[in-house]
Amino acid sequence: MENFRKVRTSEEEMPLPFPDLPPDVVEMKVKEGSKIRNLMNFAMAQMELKGRRQIVFSGCGRAVTKTITCVEIMKRKLGGLHQVTKVRYKTVLEVWENQDPPPDGPAQNLTVHKNVPSICILLSRDPLDPNQTGYQPPEPQHEAPPDLSPLAAP
Repeated sequence: MENFRKVRTSEEEMPLPFPDLPPDVVEMKVKEGSKIRNLMNFAMAQMELKGRRQIVFSGCGRAVTKTITCVEIMKRKLGGLHQVTKVRYKTVLEVWENQDPPPDGPAQNLTVHKNVPSICILLSRDPLDPNQTGYQPPEPQHEAPPDLSPLAAP
């Protein structure tokens, strides 16, 4: 493989695994190079300023952990969100080009099909079916911890 370089990567497009989603639901496609700050600013604006009731975060391969991080941040900031998580596999197609082709022939390409783990997480302000696989109810709201700072001396 030392004589090959990757020239193209493409993911298979799959529909979201959640039935009955509104057509205008926001899907946050998290990539390996995505900045969490940028993702969260956009997602929070959609939920708070635009009043969206649901949002979907999706990511595959090395972006799965970043996807989960975004969801946990959102749940902590907004609170009261129902969650459904679906895990599946996505096919990724990689095309590699030979850097050292034979002198009398055309450049050779190598195509690799990879099955990579993928995750889709639906967050909703509205209740979801608790019997579906992957459902998590909202975390109970805790009162703010008491202020434990030392008292100022008189």
